[in-house]
Amino acid sequence: MKKYILILLTISFISCNKNDKKADGYGNFEATETTISAEANGKIIFLNLEEGDILEAEKQVGLIDTTQLYFNKQQLIASKNTVYSKSTNVISQITVLQEQLKTTLIERNRIQNMFAEDAATKRQLDEINGKVNVLNEQIKSVKTQDAPIVNEAKSIAIQIDKIDDQIEKSKITNPIKGTVLAKYAEANEITSFGKPLYKIADISEMTLRVYISETQLAHIQTNQKVTVKIDADQDMKSYTGIISWISSSAEFTPKTIQTKEERVNLVYAVKVKVKNDGSLKIGMPAEMWIQSLNK
Repeated sequence: MKKYILILLTISFISCNKNDKKADGYGNFEATETTISAEANGKIIFLNLEEGDILEAEKQVGLIDTTQLYFNKQQLIASKNTVYSKSTNVISQITVLQEQLKTTLIERNRIQNMFAEDAATKRQLDEINGKVNVLNEQIKSVKTQDAPIVNEAKSIAIQIDKIDDQIEKSKITNPIKGTVLAKYAEANEITSFGKPLYKIADISEMTLRVYISETQLAHIQTNQKVTVKIDADQDMKSYTGIISWISSSAEFTPKTIQTKEERVNLVYAVKVKVKNDGSLKIGMPAEMWIQSLNK
């Protein structure tokens, strides 16, 4: 009987010693979550995604109605063509005047040669010079008429570019590769600029944020490998993690976080990158186990 009690006490002692061993840090998994919002107003024509879907980057997953934008663009294109027709008429006038000027300059050269040989009068020379000056002024005047027409055409072109940009932003394009965490809108609903459509995150690699005491800082460094453990069915499942960031300033211990030294008031945040095999979820608790750098 005494031997049996001794065995029980020994097992209990060993079990207590095993349970007394605590992890070096406790925390929760997190990932960079991105909320995708509408960049246009109107009815959602389609939104092809569901929670849990893995989406590729730059893939179009939805569309907001562009009918009114299309009509506005066609109206602006018609206005632009009308303006260009005005400009064409002005250019035609300039071309006619330039041809007249070309002929007049030839005539002036002929009269100048005749005047040099006393075959033409000074009056004839003055008249032809006056005609050249008049044509130059007419060309200059017509060109000034074309300037506002060109500016109007440029203004319309800019408006068309703006509508093209709005049409492009009506396409709901997924910006990053990741898993859809939440869906906030459905096809046929009316949306507006800035309204959330869905949330996505890349969870192929998770970040475990843990908190350690000041006395543990000497045992860790960035790019150091550590062991990360999560609760499993009967035991704990282990992963290899890499320390990616160590806070440079202390903060008060979060209420939900335990540390190796229970009465530590100030702790340092540490981020550990862990490859996700599908078991790791956002918000899941985990432990970090480290070894001293001196060992």
